[in-house]
Amino acid sequence: MKNKRKTKKYTPIHILVLMLAFCIACKGQSKTESKNISDSYIPNSSVRTIKQNKKGDMWLVSTKGIIRYDGKTFTNITSKLNTHGFWDVLEDRRGNFWLASIGSGVYYYDGKSFKNYTTKDGLPSNSVFKIYEDKAGIIWFGTREGPSRYDGKSFRNFKMNEEPPPVRADSARSVYHKWFSNPEAYWMINQTKNLVNAIVEDKNGNLWFGTWGDIGIYDGKTYTSITAKYGKSFTNVRNMVRDKKGDIWLNGDSGLLRYDGKTFTKVTQKGVGDIIQDKKGNIWTTGEVNPQEGIWALSRYDAKSLYNKNPAITEVMSATKGLFGILEARDGSIWFGASDGVYRYDGKTVKIH
Repeated sequence: MKNKRKTKKYTPIHILVLMLAFCIACKGQSKTESKNISDSYIPNSSVRTIKQNKKGDMWLVSTKGIIRYDGKTFTNITSKLNTHGFWDVLEDRRGNFWLASIGSGVYYYDGKSFKNYTTKDGLPSNSVFKIYEDKAGIIWFGTREGPSRYDGKSFRNFKMNEEPPPVRADSARSVYHKWFSNPEAYWMINQTKNLVNAIVEDKNGNLWFGTWGDIGIYDGKTYTSITAKYGKSFTNVRNMVRDKKGDIWLNGDSGLLRYDGKTFTKVTQKGVGDIIQDKKGNIWTTGEVNPQEGIWALSRYDAKSLYNKNPAITEVMSATKGLFGILEARDGSIWFGASDGVYRYDGKTVKIH
């Protein structure tokens, strides 16, 4: 009976205080849970590609999906899609995004909803490795079965006519063994002479396509092999960029090379995965520089000696982990992906995000 009398002493004020205390506790819990959800999107696994959109957000193509980082929060853009096997992302001149997937074709994202394009819509393959927008605003896709051109209405697909040199399987495995958990399965599925890893438009408006076995050049009418045109043989071309002078830098089993419109010059024999040129004119690369010991490096080729026979090279970071895509952010810092996440170099120190 005493206990009942004590219970009756709780007035509406007491009850209100208890309810407020409970709500405050729940609110605190919600914040903690949200923080944990956000933290789960931090790309602490392989990051293949890094892009910065017009708003300044970072888009990280990781093994968890495509993650957007606004400087405070990590958001998995692709968490509701059926695949996490993404390889590249592009923001077109209209502010829309194109996402390249391995096995699910291409996704078009307008910031609100997704539209999926596959072989049913005209793509030559559902495995897409590169997306590029040319100066006319045409979107190009580098697929497992060759390049594809999308004009906003339909796809037009291309294939190389010439038989390219054989591809070194050990080289292909070396490049991607840090990215896929089963490199043997990846190699068996994707071994094809037409697989396009890289696309770049030269100063004359020709499009270059880097494949496992060769480089194809499209002049708007004809698609030809670089082997047939220049008598040069390139295998496992993974990236190509055009510098401020209009020269094309490309990589592959032959190392890092520069093409000035007439001749190809070998810059280094060391392994190169990704290539960019920063605002100051320096060339940055990532790659496996010592395959025997599994050493990868982020390297900078000094702008002042860039076109010399032996340009000055600085290894900013070396590690026994895969180093992949590179980006110069608007603040001048260098971001690069790795097998354990994404790193940022501010000119003095390298930090992981």
